[in-house]
Amino acid sequence: MGGPTLNDRVALVTGVSRRRGIGFAIAERLASSGADLFLHSFAPYDSEQPWGADPQGVSGLVETLRAHGRRVEHLSADFSQPDSPERVVAAALAAFGHLDILVVNHAYSTAGALEDLEARDIDLHMTVNVRASLLLIKGFAAQHKAGQGGRIVWMTSGQHLHPMPEELSYVASKGALHQLTLSLSAHLAARGITVNAVNPGATDTGYADAELHDAVLQRSPQGRWGQPEDAARLVAWLASDEAGWITGQVINSTGGGV
Repeated sequence: MGGPTLNDRVALVTGVSRRRGIGFAIAERLASSGADLFLHSFAPYDSEQPWGADPQGVSGLVETLRAHGRRVEHLSADFSQPDSPERVVAAALAAFGHLDILVVNHAYSTAGALEDLEARDIDLHMTVNVRASLLLIKGFAAQHKAGQGGRIVWMTSGQHLHPMPEELSYVASKGALHQLTLSLSAHLAARGITVNAVNPGATDTGYADAELHDAVLQRSPQGRWGQPEDAARLVAWLASDEAGWITGQVINSTGGGV
């Protein structure tokens, strides 16, 4: 696939449970660039969504990724449970001994306008999307040896570019990640760890109905939806040595649209 090499690097990627998903595309890009992988998934979440779980299961994704010649390990975990981030990091360290790259890709998302909000739904968005993400970063930073090469990339959304009034809990959680990026990057810079956020924009992962699909096309300057590979290329570059001078940034990978 070309691009920077990640030979001898180990990446922990969360939210890798569907072949059409951004997480799988990121994992495949990292593996093709030479990185070994520890994957997190939680297929029961996908099973409850309209798009459903991957037909081949997570084991099928793991086998596909191993075909790149890299070592790939996996753990399923529910990030609504407070000890799950620590368990995932611990399992990755038990498997590989160290981590160089953390890609926080998982997300909980349901629709909900102001009139629909319920405490449990707000809490679940903040727990899975914010608390778990911060604890993953805490665990990653704790194991990183002093020096260069630590890379953290997490995913935000387009809440800072256009209103999303039907997804308020999701907006609150993704907005938190957006605002945390600069402060985390400042805290971790001296330890050789960069922290960046990627907004992948509207990405064709199978969640959109026909009406939404057409609406996105109509407002896309390049006349197409984003593909998971678009975000994956950017994330792989941010994980590489070439991006060592880039930190504290929220990058919109949206093809010029919002």
